[in-house]
Amino acid sequence: MLKTLKDLFDNLNTSLNGNTPSSPAEETHTLQLATAVLLVEVMRGEPAIGEAERDTIIQALRRKFTLEDDEIERLLELAHETARTAYDYQRFTRSLNDRFTQEQKIAVVEAMWEVAYADHELDANEQHVISKVAGLLHVTHGEYIASKLHAQATMQDRRASNPNK
Repeated sequence: MLKTLKDLFDNLNTSLNGNTPSSPAEETHTLQLATAVLLVEVMRGEPAIGEAERDTIIQALRRKFTLEDDEIERLLELAHETARTAYDYQRFTRSLNDRFTQEQKIAVVEAMWEVAYADHELDANEQHVISKVAGLLHVTHGEYIASKLHAQATMQDRRASNPNK
């Protein structure tokens, strides 16, 4: 399993560094990793990483991609490793800009807001990451604000329906 994970990581890193994925499956994996890394970057914007943010990322990845639980766990692990070594967001946003519709890019920004609001506090670093990524994804200011408000309402609804979290 470790060799498979390492091979996947190497292939995805190659794809994210500007080389064209050689198959539709690799392209899909590249998009999944790019999305997951951006969500993880929001979570890393705060010094304390909590379960609420992690759970929110998992929910967002489930909504966006058809993945089994073990695939989501591997993707999240790979996203953490990739985020630790990333020096910019452009290699991730370039993949999304090339292949996602505007609505899909807005959905990614909204998911980023959900991660930011998962712990009931919005940190300035989280907001900075989302703002930077939204700009790189060519999300307009109006779309950015609408996604923020929608994510805020979604997270409030989730808290109201499950007050223990």
